Amino acid sequence: MSSTGTPGPGGGLDPAIADRLKRTPDGLLPAIAQQYDTGEVLMLGWMDDEALHRTLTTGRCTYWSRSRREYWVKGDTSGHVQHVKSVALDCDADTVLVQVDQVGAACHTGARTCFDADVLPLGR
Repeated sequence: MSSTGTPGPGGGLDPAIADRLKRTPDGLLPAIAQQYDTGEVLMLGWMDDEALHRTLTTGRCTYWSRSRREYWVKGDTSGHVQHVKSVALDCDADTVLVQVDQVGAACHTGARTCFDADVLPLGR
C-alpha cells in the first residue's frame, strides 16, 4: 500500500513483474480465481502489487478490499481458503489468473462460486 493509504505500486513485488503490469487508475488488477483441477471460475477479486506479492510468496490468495480499503487473505475469517497452485498474467498484463485449490465456498454468500446464481438469458 502506498503512503497515501491507497493500493498501488510498491511493496516487495519483483520489479521485473511490477514493470509489466497494467493497472487501473487506482493501482489495481482484476484477479480471477479458478479451481485448478476443474477449470471452474470461482470469483473475481482485486490485487495491487503488494497483494500479488503476498499471493506469490505465501501460497494463499491475498486481495485488496475496495470497500474496506484493506488487504484480506481469503479464508482467514471464513475458513474457505484458496491454496495457490499457479499464477499467470494475461497477454495484456492487465489481469491475473490465479489457479487455486478452493476449500469450501468461494463466494461471500456461501456458494461454491460467485457465478452460478444469476445466469443471464441470451437474446438469440
